[in-house]
Amino acid sequence: MSIHTPKIEKKVTLTTISRMKGVEPITMVTAYDALFAKLFDGEVEMILVGDSLNMSFLGEEDTLSATMDQMIYHTKAVCNGAQLPLIVLDMPFGTYTSPETAIKNASRAYQETSAQAVKIEGGKERAHIVEALTKNSIAVLGHIGLMPQFLRSDGGYKIRGKDQIDIDVLVEDAIALEKAGVFAIVVEGVKAEAAEAITKAVSVPTIGIGAGNSTDGQVLVWSDMFGFFEAFKPKFVKQYCHGAKEIREGLEQYRNEVKSREFPSSEYTY
Repeated sequence: MSIHTPKIEKKVTLTTISRMKGVEPITMVTAYDALFAKLFDGEVEMILVGDSLNMSFLGEEDTLSATMDQMIYHTKAVCNGAQLPLIVLDMPFGTYTSPETAIKNASRAYQETSAQAVKIEGGKERAHIVEALTKNSIAVLGHIGLMPQFLRSDGGYKIRGKDQIDIDVLVEDAIALEKAGVFAIVVEGVKAEAAEAITKAVSVPTIGIGAGNSTDGQVLVWSDMFGFFEAFKPKFVKQYCHGAKEIREGLEQYRNEVKSREFPSSEYTY
């Protein structure tokens, strides 16, 4: 049964998120522009400016083509639209291949936007990069499990945590990221029992996407959850409205009224 929760009225900080673990589920959505970010303002604790924008809005087949320039442009827009959520910039593919490269690009993200953190994909093999960033006062949101930037090397989208060996690997990844200084970890595309084990193994919040109900929070891509992205619908996506259908119906009505000269009527004429 859903409950009505009050709007968020204070700026969400890293401390806010840290204190929510085990107390209150964290809500997070993606956003890519000021218009929708303003709609989400006060409704969710976190906004991720995701590299998923290249799939949702550029029509690419995966996230790998996103660039730092794109991410900075869209993060600026989101920061202009939303004042209260904690805003995270998704570091695109190839921008954190070494500690030096990661620091250079993440520093640029901090200097050119108001984002409070960056997100990078990878487990214990990326822990040294996370540590380099956090030691340079750059907050990091980790990301383990199914990782879209690993799509080609992994041979496609594969669900993780199907056996105890893989669950143990994921838990090791999460522990390594926590030790490296992440403030939270996105857990994507893993079996529910794996997500539960990860969540219990670390003291930082976990934010699930396709990872069941035992994580400390949830994240969805807004164009998926509101029914605008129609190329495919992942099993874990619940559509909270049918945006594409409603837009088409509205456009059909507009077209018909223009063709029949019903619009603009005197009500809409100077």
